[in-house]
Amino acid sequence: MSRGSRCTLGLLLLICVGAAATRPAPDESLAAANGTCLSRVEPFGYKCEEHTVTTEDGYILSLQRIPSGRGGASAASGGGKVPVLLQHGLMMDGLTWLMNSPNESLGFILADNGYDVWIGNTRSTVYSLGHTSLSSSDPAYWDWSWDELASNDLSAMMQYVYDQSNQQKVHYVGHSLGTLIALAALSDQQEHIGMMRSAGLLSPIAFLNKVSSPLALGAADVFLAEALYWLGLDEFDPTGTAVHNLLTGICKLPGVDCYDLLNGFTGDNCCLDSSSVQTFLAHEPQASSTKNMVHLAQMIRRGIIAKYDYGDASDNIKYYGQATPPVYNVSAIPDDFPLFLSSGGRDSLSDVQDVQRLEHALQSHDSDKLTFQYLADYAHADFVLAGNAKERVYQALMAFFRLQEK
Repeated sequence: MSRGSRCTLGLLLLICVGAAATRPAPDESLAAANGTCLSRVEPFGYKCEEHTVTTEDGYILSLQRIPSGRGGASAASGGGKVPVLLQHGLMMDGLTWLMNSPNESLGFILADNGYDVWIGNTRSTVYSLGHTSLSSSDPAYWDWSWDELASNDLSAMMQYVYDQSNQQKVHYVGHSLGTLIALAALSDQQEHIGMMRSAGLLSPIAFLNKVSSPLALGAADVFLAEALYWLGLDEFDPTGTAVHNLLTGICKLPGVDCYDLLNGFTGDNCCLDSSSVQTFLAHEPQASSTKNMVHLAQMIRRGIIAKYDYGDASDNIKYYGQATPPVYNVSAIPDDFPLFLSSGGRDSLSDVQDVQRLEHALQSHDSDKLTFQYLADYAHADFVLAGNAKERVYQALMAFFRLQEK
């Protein structure tokens, strides 16, 4: 088996075994009824609004809006404050941006600094399970990959925030998979450019063939994503019995240390505290589609950013009009579109070599519109969970935002 094949399954793990073993599957109706506003935002003294938007293919997505900081003036409907849309990563949801204290969580920090904060939740997460005609128990509900997150989910949320903000251009912040769908959308759907003021990409994911996590490499030998897909398990539910049993087996493989799953998978995170990790374990990971996992596996094997490969030339021709999936060309992102990329030297998923390849692909970008930040001691989870991320990352990100607002 090639190194690319051995790497395939790393993206699937995301501490699934540990989380599934420490908590039952969430009560989806209860979680949806309570919502992020009631459970995580309002208890800290912030105003919060629950919103929904429906995608072109019928998924009903949840968004939360924090229109003001504690004690501050709210952004009235239609206006005034600059909107920011925050987008989570793989098997996460919008709580990503609220897991620490208000002084440490980006969602609260942006609100306290005068921004109109919007938090997105992609399809299949606990607050975005709805569909206009399908149930999450229907196999067709899970027939999507990150292609649809870029073309449909991100598009719907961006348009909604733009319209609700009286057509003010929106800053975007993504973490992990949230960066990949932004890069794909910006390179493939130029209409997004007109609604966006800038994009901040934390732990950027684009090229994936240098994934270095030892836990991921051990998991890859099981060939998990493809096995589940062809077995007909359309939903990849990390709290489900099938996934739990398979991943438990991975932890028994020689050389795989599952004692510290978070660091073992994402890299040696420098700056997490126990309270944020406990909040994470109480709520994450979220379900995804197995097709999405297969798509990520294809990226690792081939070292390119391309649409989902149906595995047969005739099927690809049916969907794309060509025998091979179209490639996303990040070099096609307009050179004057403002980008902020922050990466870590210990990140096992957004590997240093892969980020350097992304930087090379953006080499024609206007120098005053492109900012790279490198934190040698940061790993994948630090960018959203570290207690010092405000000082290390978020202040620089907001300074970048302010430059684009002049």
